[in-house]
Amino acid sequence: MNRLLIILSFIILTNPILSQEKTSPSNILFVGNSFTFFWNMPQLVSAMAESQGVLINSYQSTVSGSSLEQHWKGEKGSLTRKKINENNWDYVVLSDHSLRTIDAPEKFREYGKKFIDLVRSKDAEPIFMITWSYKDNISMQQTISKEYIKLANEFNVKFFPVGPIWDDIRKDNPNIDLYFDNKHPSSAGSYLIALIITKTLTGKSIKDIPRRLFKIDEKGEKFYLSFVSSSNSKYLKEFVDKSIK
Repeated sequence: MNRLLIILSFIILTNPILSQEKTSPSNILFVGNSFTFFWNMPQLVSAMAESQGVLINSYQSTVSGSSLEQHWKGEKGSLTRKKINENNWDYVVLSDHSLRTIDAPEKFREYGKKFIDLVRSKDAEPIFMITWSYKDNISMQQTISKEYIKLANEFNVKFFPVGPIWDDIRKDNPNIDLYFDNKHPSSAGSYLIALIITKTLTGKSIKDIPRRLFKIDEKGEKFYLSFVSSSNSKYLKEFVDKSIK
């Protein structure tokens, strides 16, 4: 896909999503697979937003290796449609299997549209998360981005530009290893994903988000969600801040 088209799509679709006047917590359901749940990514979004004074309650319906079709059909133990139907969400974040846009683009569009319609019927907003290429097959990104952006444009849906920014960072600073293995995110990778989502949601600068993020459990104990180095944290925050205006 033409690089300019991707940049223009970001400008059009990544304006701040959360209302700046909103004071009550926003409830967000993340639907996906291990690309979503690695290194506590949904909880990282809540912690990052909280550090900016924004209240986000993050929940997830994730199953390793699952596609949106499997979520829709309730396969692999998925309860995604039940969760969408029986709870009050402000936003539902959707991502398909990492190969779906390449191996079965028609299924990606079919079940992406089904979830768009379902989420909107519950007065919530669907948002897609563009996934990233495998470490040993970087050429995947062009197709992945093209299919997600095409779907977003066709149905007027916003998206988080994770894959394209991930690809830019991989080229700009190969010393930061965003991969845990050939495809899953490292701790730095999940930190990056959460930065992109938080920045896109709030529209606020992320320069002061801590490199170590934690939550307090029901017993009042602190537990850490993520550890990244000071240098990696600074670089990733600066890169995301300049990529999403």
